[in-house]
Amino acid sequence: MRVVIALGGNALLKRGQALTVENQRENTVIAAKALAEVAQTHQLVITHGNGPQVGLLALQANAYKPEEAFPLDVLGAETEGMIGYMIERELGNILPEETPLATILTMIEVDADDPAFADPTKFVGPVYEREEAQRLAAEKKWEIKADGDKWRRVVASPLPKRIFQIRPIKWLIEKNTVVICAGGGGIPTAYDKDGMLRGIEAVIDKDLATELLSREVEADLFISATDADAVYLHWGEEQQKAIRRAPPALMREYAFAAGSMGPKVDAACHFVEATGKTAAIGALADLSDIIAGNKGTTITADATQVEFYETSA
Repeated sequence: MRVVIALGGNALLKRGQALTVENQRENTVIAAKALAEVAQTHQLVITHGNGPQVGLLALQANAYKPEEAFPLDVLGAETEGMIGYMIERELGNILPEETPLATILTMIEVDADDPAFADPTKFVGPVYEREEAQRLAAEKKWEIKADGDKWRRVVASPLPKRIFQIRPIKWLIEKNTVVICAGGGGIPTAYDKDGMLRGIEAVIDKDLATELLSREVEADLFISATDADAVYLHWGEEQQKAIRRAPPALMREYAFAAGSMGPKVDAACHFVEATGKTAAIGALADLSDIIAGNKGTTITADATQVEFYETSA
């Protein structure tokens, strides 16, 4: 079976942890153990988040003049290489030596006229007090918006249209290579008026990019691995319930948080609707059980109703 797994940002950095190499290494070791189990019995493609890493690089860029700072497409490429290296290294320490591993820097085309550019909404980098954020916005030509009681830089998050490296990705999968690609939603690129491909100052949603990738590589199963053991209704409330299995049409009747579970549910539903195959959402540590249908939330066209776990998933 061909499985695409999107690692949430917690795969390399737990909530509240300092962004040190050692913390990321320790978390990658944990992730690699779960991923290795899958790789030994299935064809495996891995994507990952990169928000904290891009945020750190963007913060470091504050030391430079605006014209000297690296743009987001270059920072995205840097983090794809760094995180891919970490995952490859730790998987290589577990899997048989002959198992091929490859990280692909993945450029993804977006529309330069996407409406998202007129209303940037994707938060990147650290939080600031309002005055500091306004000063930086004027100095660096940033867009800023309120994030709770703080302010942060926002950039456009256009829809992914095309994965440029899809052919080599497919070739590697066909040779049973564990492929790491489309990290952080991929490197955003668009054609200019002269037909030249350029990097774009944007961040593509990781879940939407992974859903597109899953369709393009004809995955049998698309999994969003996160820090929740399932998708919950009434999350955090006394009456919360974990969804075990549901069809996409009924999942879309529920509202989920736009900044966390919402994009994952939307991407999973779209994959099932477009392919008739299966998607799932659950905890990284439960990957084998999620594939078996014993844990996590499974979204499938075969379901006729929403089924719940009796207790937590």
